[in-house]
Amino acid sequence: MTCSGKYMDNYKSFHELNKTEKAGRDYRIQWRIGNSGIAIMAPHGGEIEPGTTEIADAIAGGQHSFYSFEGLKSQGNLKLHIPSSKFDEPVGIDIARQSRKVLTVHGCRDPKAIVHIGGKDSGLKAKIKAGLRRAGFAVLESRRYAGMHSNNICNRSRTGQGVQLEISLGLRRQMFPALARRRRQRVTLTFHQLAAAVKQALCEG
Repeated sequence: MTCSGKYMDNYKSFHELNKTEKAGRDYRIQWRIGNSGIAIMAPHGGEIEPGTTEIADAIAGGQHSFYSFEGLKSQGNLKLHIPSSKFDEPVGIDIARQSRKVLTVHGCRDPKAIVHIGGKDSGLKAKIKAGLRRAGFAVLESRRYAGMHSNNICNRSRTGQGVQLEISLGLRRQMFPALARRRRQRVTLTFHQLAAAVKQALCEG
């Protein structure tokens, strides 16, 4: 999902994607299992929605489970964007289903520095929204980016509820020196502040 229109999704499922794209060349999957029962996931990571893998990894830390499906192509990574309501990569689905809460991190094209928040877990959503606002971030909840579909990867937890964060292009540009792959190895204070605010909200949730 984007904040300025929908992607022209090339693939409607991982099974379809995997017929053409090669693991290790075109995409890769990273994951680790934490002990909190919470999973932080970047289903459009790497070069698909740049910065989302790094943000999800920082929020997960050593406590929460982490998952990222990453585009590795030198160009044309948007074709690897599987819609969130159709995302069916087996490792990711398994991690989500075993978790009591799921938080997905996405990147949208909004040039403003803002976080669009959605998902079915209204309690956790409220805590994250409040935490981000206390940290000085603009947060918007709207029907357009509601993340309420039952098959949305953020809602594939044991409880059928979760939260999705759509972090705007404008805000991600403040979180790294640049969004190019090599430049994302360094992060800014804004990156640390956002990750800390979300981590604190997860502890409260």
